[in-house]
Amino acid sequence: MKILAISGSGRKESTNTALLKTVAKIAGPDHSVSVFSDISELPIFSPDAEENSLPHPVQTFCTLIEESDGLIISSPEYVRAIPGGLKNAIDWLVAREEIIEKPIALMHASHRGEDMLEQLRLVLSTVSNGFTPNIFLRFALMKLSPDEIHQEIITPPNRQKVNDFLRDFTRCIK
Repeated sequence: MKILAISGSGRKESTNTALLKTVAKIAGPDHSVSVFSDISELPIFSPDAEENSLPHPVQTFCTLIEESDGLIISSPEYVRAIPGGLKNAIDWLVAREEIIEKPIALMHASHRGEDMLEQLRLVLSTVSNGFTPNIFLRFALMKLSPDEIHQEIITPPNRQKVNDFLRDFTRCIK
């Protein structure tokens, strides 16, 4: 199962990116998880930019989505909302075929962020009928370094939570 894990953060030391990178490392042999953490490289969406060939970073992003069996999104909350970079990435996908049937599940690296999660669930259920709101995994990782996040996630109970999440998500994809 080929899964693309998208970090909604543009920070180099992002908690969400560190979570997804650890998930990619510990995923079992049935799951190939790759992480897209270049949200900040996508140009600002404009419908005019879709008339000709897509900007290279957008085309790369769309190809990664197209080639995946499913998406996992993990994002911070900024000012009680979806971060602008993630919303921009989703805007690039609205009129494209790659996202319409794509299975999508959420992870979250914080004990808070309910407003953003509610908005993200609404947006994702609008752009993809493959969004699975009931498949969700949350860890309280705020203020931890990427190394500390890795150490936290590889503990046996958390590793099991990740494996259960991936197993449940795989069932939805099939």
